[in-house]
Amino acid sequence: MLDHVSIRVADLVRSRALYDACLPVLGYQPVMTIDDAPDFKGVGYGGNSHEPAFWIGASTNPFDPAPVPVDGMHFAFSAVDRPAVDAWYQAALAHGGKDNGPPGIRPHYHPNYYAAFVIDPDGYHLEAVCHLPP
Repeated sequence: MLDHVSIRVADLVRSRALYDACLPVLGYQPVMTIDDAPDFKGVGYGGNSHEPAFWIGASTNPFDPAPVPVDGMHFAFSAVDRPAVDAWYQAALAHGGKDNGPPGIRPHYHPNYYAAFVIDPDGYHLEAVCHLPP
């Protein structure tokens, strides 16, 4: 349905510390960077296809206002298994993420919905989820 999503961050170095640490445990790597555009720097993360599906970027224009996440904006990243959700959560917390729900079953979605939730340094709500049984 979606080809890619991008979000604007206030500090690309700070945000990359979090995303570069937590996304690889889910199988997503930085696959493209933009550092030569006039007013923008960013990085795109992708999986096996090496096509960037999730972008973070920062304006280099000092007159641009800081980004403000839309209330309720939420990004859920697929995990291959429950240990990957656990590792993602720990990596995110260790690199600037704020706890928004530890790893565990969320039975109100379905019996095998295993997920963890963090808020990134800019206020974006993130999730890692595995739908498989243990």
